[in-house]
Amino acid sequence: MTAAEAEPTLIGSVQRALRLVDIVANSPRPLPVKMLAAITGLTLGTTYNLVRTLVHEGYLTNEPDGLVLGTRFPAFQSEADSRGVFLARVRAALREVTDEVGATAYLSRFHDGEMHLVDIVDAVRNPRIELWVGLDASAHATALGKQILTDLSNEERLDYLSRHRLEELTPRTISDRRTLLTQLEHSPGFAVDREEYAVGNTCVAVPVVAPNVMASLAISLPTDHAIVDRTLVTRLQRTARRLSLQLGAGALDGSDPGVEFSI
Repeated sequence: MTAAEAEPTLIGSVQRALRLVDIVANSPRPLPVKMLAAITGLTLGTTYNLVRTLVHEGYLTNEPDGLVLGTRFPAFQSEADSRGVFLARVRAALREVTDEVGATAYLSRFHDGEMHLVDIVDAVRNPRIELWVGLDASAHATALGKQILTDLSNEERLDYLSRHRLEELTPRTISDRRTLLTQLEHSPGFAVDREEYAVGNTCVAVPVVAPNVMASLAISLPTDHAIVDRTLVTRLQRTARRLSLQLGAGALDGSDPGVEFSI
């Protein structure tokens, strides 16, 4: 056997395609094709051709702001905990909410003692709120942050609030710690901020909880058109439960959470 015969036959296009999938799988954000080309050094034309095939085969999904993993990516069939799989599952859930409710959808996550905004999917008729203050400094004034604060243990909640000032972002922001804690302790299973973060906007959030994941899913609506009722909350909870299961949560009994509406 010659040395040439002993060497494995490698298909360059397959190697390049796998490289693209690997990069997307390890990215915390959707990646535009142009960025993939820049990262890999491939020509834009070659990158587009490879991406088109990968999307067609279901290994990548093309979102308006970039590529995420598709449902045929092997890790979707397991409980693999990669950034790419997490982002793809979150993006699918937010897209479902946006399409069903017609509102911009958000997901935040509590990690290493801080609140982080993970992803946003915009609705055409109800665009996102201008995020003029980061979630790390506005958890007390946002439905996203208040839902996570509700789900934390008492020790974790007090620790977080001891490290963050309750800034008054609007006249309706709860800036008194005792008042905020009372509201969190009497949470009906979802959180609302009505013009507490931004005047003219109302947000509703529900929990997403799985092993190593403490998060919240929310939508934003103009306050003049925001109807926060059982139908809306149930829709959000249904998607949030499904996402929790996809992220590894145990079976949920699907019982009525006993939501009360006294906003």
